Amino acid sequence: MTSDIRKLPAGFGRLWTAQTVSSLGDGVMHAALPLLALTLTRDPMALAVVTAAGTLPWLLFGVLGGALVDRWDRRRTMWVADLTRAALLAIPAAAAGLDVLSIPLLAAVAFLLGVGGLFFDTAATAYLPDLLGRDPALLERANSRLHSAQTAASGFAGPPLGSALLALGRAVPLLADAMSFALSALLVRSLPAVPRPVPESRDSLLRQARAGASYVFRDRLLLGLALRPAVGNVAFLAVETVLALFAHERLGIGAVGFGLLLTAEATGGLLGAGVASFLGRRLGTGTALTCTAAVEGLAILGLAAAPNPYVAGLALAACGAGMGATMVLGPSLRQSIVPAHLMGRVASTSRMLAMCAAPFGAFLGGWLATAYDIRTPLYAAAGLLLAMTAVTATMTGNRRVEAALRAVAPAEPLDVGDVQLMDGPEH
Repeated sequence: MTSDIRKLPAGFGRLWTAQTVSSLGDGVMHAALPLLALTLTRDPMALAVVTAAGTLPWLLFGVLGGALVDRWDRRRTMWVADLTRAALLAIPAAAAGLDVLSIPLLAAVAFLLGVGGLFFDTAATAYLPDLLGRDPALLERANSRLHSAQTAASGFAGPPLGSALLALGRAVPLLADAMSFALSALLVRSLPAVPRPVPESRDSLLRQARAGASYVFRDRLLLGLALRPAVGNVAFLAVETVLALFAHERLGIGAVGFGLLLTAEATGGLLGAGVASFLGRRLGTGTALTCTAAVEGLAILGLAAAPNPYVAGLALAACGAGMGATMVLGPSLRQSIVPAHLMGRVASTSRMLAMCAAPFGAFLGGWLATAYDIRTPLYAAAGLLLAMTAVTATMTGNRRVEAALRAVAPAEPLDVGDVQLMDGPEH
């Protein structure tokens, strides 16, 4: 098949570099932000406010943000969002230097950074299929490389770097993250332009947002792809809420051992992202998605029954591998079949469903652990994941996937001027 030997355009290398640099900054802040908050207060509710503030934009403006992205130039949306986030981080950095940093300021900045992330992530998701001509094989390869690099940067390198930078001063990690956003903005600004999608109507923003959401709910394949991360977030947040306590009480490991457990999960995620395209080719995308869902459920079941930390680490690595492959196959398929003028709204609707589901998982995990046993949330999460596998298997099966791909009209070749082709990302 010609799509298997086509090369990724050089513009993808700049997008890959930009998102990797930005992910490194995100990893720095993932460790530094809660530690910064701890220097100001020990009130758990105040700390929760800072953490929750970053997720609120998706809950409040997710679909509307997608509708705006579908109206705007996507490349410009990305670099303006990153440049704005870089400028925003200068505010708490200055406040830290002047010793006037506060919890309300951190929460406000986290919220505004979340707004910027909403626009950047949605625009990037919509820009990629335009750059790659909506080629399914290229999209799988590109998403695999993006996800692997983001996991390595935000999951492995970023958090320890954030902790180390914080030791140099409270403003240092904030400035480092600002620099990552500024560099990302410069790289995105140099990306090749793609044609702006022609809007299907001149309806109001609210009507267009509603049309994008209804497009997801009316299409069984897209709905199945959206339910996977939504139900998965309920299960995974139920596990995450009690995982540290489970590791301490039932596995007998401390902080270092818990960090190694999380590293095992991230390592599995890298492996899963790396083999996602192979699984899609050998099994078909639909069957591969069903298998990865089953792996996630069985892995959490194995974690719940784990007799020692080694088995628990293997279970978390297997779960991470299933999640990593899913996060390549699902978005790649969505990007291949959704019309360009709806891509922002469909992507943001799916992301919003996943974000809305997460708090329910955290509450479920805490309640089950309190009312029953520390293992109960893990067994419940495994049951939920396996039930979801059975439900979505028919919605995202190979026949439905193949029919959707056949229905997509061949994309026009992308005119990227003098951009040269290359085998992989630029370094």
